[in-house]
Amino acid sequence: MLSSSLLAFFSIITILFYICIKKMARDKFHQEVRQAIEKEGWNITDDPLSLKIGRIPVQIDLGAEKLLGAERNGEKIAIEIKTFGISSFISAFHDAVGQYIVYREALEELEDKRTLFLAIPKDTYDEYGEEPLVQRVFTNNRINIIVYEPNSKTITSWLK
Repeated sequence: MLSSSLLAFFSIITILFYICIKKMARDKFHQEVRQAIEKEGWNITDDPLSLKIGRIPVQIDLGAEKLLGAERNGEKIAIEIKTFGISSFISAFHDAVGQYIVYREALEELEDKRTLFLAIPKDTYDEYGEEPLVQRVFTNNRINIIVYEPNSKTITSWLK
């Protein structure tokens, strides 16, 4: 039987390993969405956008801003990119919505002028985006959507 201190050590190592892997992992279409956002005239300010609320670190895939005319304080956004590349849409959707809500809460606390968007591939949105349950979740949870086409590296829709 493992001692409690050895068990605690292995638990800490496992958590640190997970955090390191998570930080290194990027969504499959990260670069495509970044390029699409830049094509739309946005300046990427953070890749990733790192925040810390209390002792909890939060990393949102991209932070960007667009200067409005001669203004120095333009519109600021944060983008969480999702690929929905697993076999179960509902599992990926569940994870994306939960992550979005947590990130939105962190932004509201630390950067309340920045608007959060969930980036979804066009093929996924075309297949599931108009489903009543999906629309209800988007509406009730105030989820802003960017629909992107990874092959052409373009944004097809901004949905608020």
